[in-house]
Amino acid sequence: MPVTIHPSAIVDEGAQIGEGSRVWHFVHVCGGARVGQNVSMGQNVFIGNKVTIGDNCKIQNNVSVYDNVHLEEGVFCGPSMVFTNVYNPRSLIERKDEYRDTLVKKGATLGANCTIVCGVTVGEYAFVGAGAVINKDVPAYALMVGVPARQIGWMSEFGEQLDLPVQGEGETTCPHTGSRYVLQDNQLVKS
Repeated sequence: MPVTIHPSAIVDEGAQIGEGSRVWHFVHVCGGARVGQNVSMGQNVFIGNKVTIGDNCKIQNNVSVYDNVHLEEGVFCGPSMVFTNVYNPRSLIERKDEYRDTLVKKGATLGANCTIVCGVTVGEYAFVGAGAVINKDVPAYALMVGVPARQIGWMSEFGEQLDLPVQGEGETTCPHTGSRYVLQDNQLVKS
């Protein structure tokens, strides 16, 4: 499938965009960006030079993916959510050599208007609620809410909250897929 690029979008020379991806109204993709296949970039999205975006990601309207942000396969970025890349920015002080890497792992969801402070890793299939502020690493499958964000539960790969305690041990089955999840040593794994 060809790449769809709206006439109002700007895709700088050198940008790599995979087959089947869609670049909508007023998007700007910088020349160093590496975008996978079947990625959707909604209206007014900005993709920086030092950015990688895996296959099947959805980046909703008004999201800026700045340098040193890396999204693995199947990440969902909700409308107007925010990434940062400098921890302590000042307009009068150049800090481009202080960018911190941010990694969002496979299948994670970043809810509308949430903020991901640079330098963190968001684990596989984690779910960040709308408006939350992430300022530390997030475990795989964790459900995070609030400012600053705290974990209140666990999510399945299907995107439903699992009947498990936040800490301790337990196991459950996703009613939608039949997948089994095991909580041990405060880590959740799909078995």
